[in-house]
Amino acid sequence: MEAMTGGRNITEITQFILLGFSDFPQITALLFVIFLTLYITALTGNLSFLALIRIDSHLHTPMYFFLSNLSFIDFCYITSTVPKMLSNFFQENQTISFVDCIVQYFIFSTMGLSESCLMTAMAYDRYAAICNPLLYSSIMSPTLCARMVMGSYTAGLIGSLSQVCTLLQLHFCGPNVIRHFFCDMPQLLNLSSTDTFFAQVLLAILSMLFGFANALAIMISYGYIVLSIMKITSAKGRSKAFNTCASHLTAVSLFYTSSIFVYLSSSSGGSSSLDRFASVFYTVVIPMLNPLVYSLRNKDIRDAVKRLQGKMRCF
Repeated sequence: MEAMTGGRNITEITQFILLGFSDFPQITALLFVIFLTLYITALTGNLSFLALIRIDSHLHTPMYFFLSNLSFIDFCYITSTVPKMLSNFFQENQTISFVDCIVQYFIFSTMGLSESCLMTAMAYDRYAAICNPLLYSSIMSPTLCARMVMGSYTAGLIGSLSQVCTLLQLHFCGPNVIRHFFCDMPQLLNLSSTDTFFAQVLLAILSMLFGFANALAIMISYGYIVLSIMKITSAKGRSKAFNTCASHLTAVSLFYTSSIFVYLSSSSGGSSSLDRFASVFYTVVIPMLNPLVYSLRNKDIRDAVKRLQGKMRCF
């Protein structure tokens, strides 16, 4: 397609080439098997976790309400990028249309930003459970939980839409090669033929709002949690209180550690082999690990699985 810029016609590109991991032809089959296994494991884990929480009434609590939404987000998050990556492994023409590229980034960004907000909501839930146990039920009412989840999705949607609207204002006249396995903001900005200053400022602002602000809120919540745990006199009581938030703390650490690493390396466009494999960690590995993190040493989940197995034996 053509656009007028400065009185002259500019031919806009209509598709991008996703190089993915094509610079490792000797291990293409191995990478395909690894990523396919990770993807199937992630889908199975998140969908099973989501179904178990929905089916078992004992898990209809604020914490598991948040976890069910986390599983849904991770399912959408990983599905926005991995199927296209897998299909490109054995295709000579590894292209993606401009529209599909924008849609892919929109879904990926929306889910990523929403997950960041949801992690903060879950931190507040753990704060209420440990610091105000007697008032927990009244504080974390179903209405508040629903509003916090809807707020997370809305914030993620608005943040993603603002980026997509900015991308649509840019011109892409070539080159059209993305040295990555999915369409990400840094790579698209590097390919733009027009000034990207506003887009880069917007990206920095969103990184501060969704990254730093949420991380700060989580740290403040856990500061109060640590102080409350230290006031517990018995070692057993402290251990029990810590176990109620250990899974969330692990998930938060994995999420922000990988995000910070990729963000710091984005100045180079995130196109090196190290950047791509680092991106695999937060786009594929973390969505796969989250159900495992929240299932290990979780008595509620084990009991729910036993109840489900008992019901299945009755049929």
